[in-house]
Amino acid sequence: MLAMGNIKLTRSIRSLSRAHRGVCRSTRSNVEEIQRSRILGAMAEEVAMRGASSVTVARVIARAGVSRRLFYELFADIEDCFLATFAWAIDQARAQAIDAYAAQDSWREALRGALAALLRFFDEQPLLAQLCVVHAAGGGPRVLELRSQTIAALCEVVDGGRAHISSSRVPGPVVAEGVVGAVLAVLYTRLLGESGTSAEEAPLLELHGELMSLIVLPYLGTSIARKELDRPPPPGKPKARAAEALPQGRQEPGQRGARLTYRTVQVLRAIGELPAGSNREVAERAGIVDQGQISKILTRLEYQGLVVNRGGSGTARGIPNAWWLTERGEQLEQQLAERPAGEREPRRPGKRDAPTHQSG
Repeated sequence: MLAMGNIKLTRSIRSLSRAHRGVCRSTRSNVEEIQRSRILGAMAEEVAMRGASSVTVARVIARAGVSRRLFYELFADIEDCFLATFAWAIDQARAQAIDAYAAQDSWREALRGALAALLRFFDEQPLLAQLCVVHAAGGGPRVLELRSQTIAALCEVVDGGRAHISSSRVPGPVVAEGVVGAVLAVLYTRLLGESGTSAEEAPLLELHGELMSLIVLPYLGTSIARKELDRPPPPGKPKARAAEALPQGRQEPGQRGARLTYRTVQVLRAIGELPAGSNREVAERAGIVDQGQISKILTRLEYQGLVVNRGGSGTARGIPNAWWLTERGEQLEQQLAERPAGEREPRRPGKRDAPTHQSG
C-alpha cells in the first residue's frame, strides 16, 4: 500500500539522536541536499509500495530521477539509504513529540501531549508512519538495531509511570515493554488497514483516548484509565515547527515561505517538464496519488507565486487546469535541477509528452 500525501523525552532519546546524527549526513550545498531528499523520498515510496526486502537501487534511482553514480556518492548501499530514510523519519517524529512532552509537568499530561503530537505527525505523513511502524521491521541489521533502540527509549519513558504508583504493588519494567508493544501493534494494524478501518479513512488521532487509557492503566489504575477514554486530545500547537515531508534545502533569498519538501519539489519539477499540465497530469508525473493533496500543493505554490493556472478556473466549468511555472518558479526549478560537473540527468520528455510515472 502506497499512502502519499509522506518526547522532553528522556536523556536516552536525546543520546539516541546524537548517536545517529551521522546517519543523516549533513550536506555541503543546497543542491546536494535536494538531490539527497529526492533519493530519501523515493526510498520511502518504494518501501511503502514493495516492502523493505524488495527495494533495489535501480528502482530508487528511477523513481528519484538521479544517476546510479550520485546514489553511491551519497550512500554505501541500499540498506544505508533505508537506514538514512528511517533515521530521518524517526528524528522528525521525535522532534514533534519532544516539544509536546516538554510543555507539561506531570508524567500523565506529558504523555498525552507527546502521543497526540506523534499521532498528528503520522496523520500528516502517512508514508513516513508506515516506514516507522510497519516497514522498519523488515529492514537489515542496522535498521533493526535503530528500531530496537527507539523502542527501548519509548519503553523507558512509559516506565516512568512506576514513580507515580501509590499502591505497594509496583509493576516491573516488562510492563512498559508490553504497553509499547501493544500501542505499536494497534498502529501497525491501522496503517495496514487490517482492522477494517485504514488510517486514510479515520485519523490515527482518533485513537488517542483509547491508547492513553491502555498506557496509564497499569500505573494509575482503572479509574483514571476510564477518564482517558472520554478526554479529547490536547490541541496541537501552531505550525511554527511543522514537520517536513522530507529534508529540505536552505531557502534562497527572495523565496521566503517556500517549503521545499520532497512533494513540492516533485510538483515543481513535474510542471517544469510538462507545461500546461492538468492537476491529474501533474500528480501522475510527480508520483502523487491523492488528488486532494495535489490540489493543496498547487494552491500553496500558486499563493507563493511559483506557479500560475492558465486553464479552467473560477467560472470556467469543464475546462481542466493548465499549470505553468512563473518566472520565479522557473528560477527555483532550475536551481533544484542543477547538478555538479559530470552529474547531468538524462534528457527529460518534451513539454507535451504524455505524463509518465516511474515505479521502477
